[in-house]
Amino acid sequence: MITVTKGFGVSLYATELGDAKQIAVGDQGTLFVGSRKSGTITALVDSNNDGRVDRRYLVAKDLSYPEALAFHNGDLYAALDDRIVVFNNIEQRLKRPSRPKEIYDRLPGKGNKSTRGIKFGPDGRLYISISAPCNVCEPVAPFGSIIALDVDSGESQQVATGIRQVVGFDWNPVNNKLWFADSSRDWMGDNIPPDEINRVDASGEHFGFPYMHGKSIKEPAYDKPKNLIIEPPVFELPAHVAPTGLLFYDGSQFPAEYQHQMLVAENGSWNRSSKVGYQVVLLKMEGDKVVSRSTLVSFLDGEFPVARPYSLALAPDGSVYISDDLKGNIYRLFYKGNSADEADE
Repeated sequence: MITVTKGFGVSLYATELGDAKQIAVGDQGTLFVGSRKSGTITALVDSNNDGRVDRRYLVAKDLSYPEALAFHNGDLYAALDDRIVVFNNIEQRLKRPSRPKEIYDRLPGKGNKSTRGIKFGPDGRLYISISAPCNVCEPVAPFGSIIALDVDSGESQQVATGIRQVVGFDWNPVNNKLWFADSSRDWMGDNIPPDEINRVDASGEHFGFPYMHGKSIKEPAYDKPKNLIIEPPVFELPAHVAPTGLLFYDGSQFPAEYQHQMLVAENGSWNRSSKVGYQVVLLKMEGDKVVSRSTLVSFLDGEFPVARPYSLALAPDGSVYISDDLKGNIYRLFYKGNSADEADE
């Protein structure tokens, strides 16, 4: 069973997409899905607007880890192992996509694998999270950082450092501040260290990894440099929930109290004696603070995960797409306004 909070529903939008990772929505409503293991990018189209995909197109195959996608001004961007490529005018060419064009070739790769996320910011730059290639280490830049890239000039800027594993990030539409979710290290126990929700107030801030986890847990393997200033997380999530998707809701379908609130996909634990996460949660905001956390939809049936939510994207009708990297599904979270509490897969 999939448990859904009162008033909401979950439907199965698409299946058989490999380990569906980051997703992006085109100007015409096309949903693009990247799969790390299969090396593919797939385009999904709901041509009759019935809430389920009826056309799918293979945009590219045999790619090197195309898990991170972003859409901007008609073009689809993908972060591969060591570079970023763009598929121009993609929604007009779904049946015969053009060859991707390389726009950036300075991502660290070639054996040093790390999780990535990409998204365009309000300033028009492409933001790229480059996670640390380890459980705990002192990563060499640009590992462990978020950078902003001008896709026209190729100029880049380090926006944040001291991150461990970041996929999900977004901008608060109220003030355009960047927020990101970071998964803390493993092998310290079931309940520590906490995963993090962070906010960038100034470019170049350091968010603690590997020296500090959460607000107060010091890393025993590394001493913090004396002059290093660390920005503590705005909000601590439970340990091992593994937040991988972050989205400020700015659609028109959900009730008014959800407007400009934060949704987080918790991919779920593996390094824990009992499972936690495997859900999409609402983080209620008051100004620049997170004041509460509640479950919108849970994919955990006892100790059995029905899905592992990975990425979130706003659909044209105001519902929210959820990618599942466990079974390769895309789910659609929608508001229906009645009192049903549960939905079948």
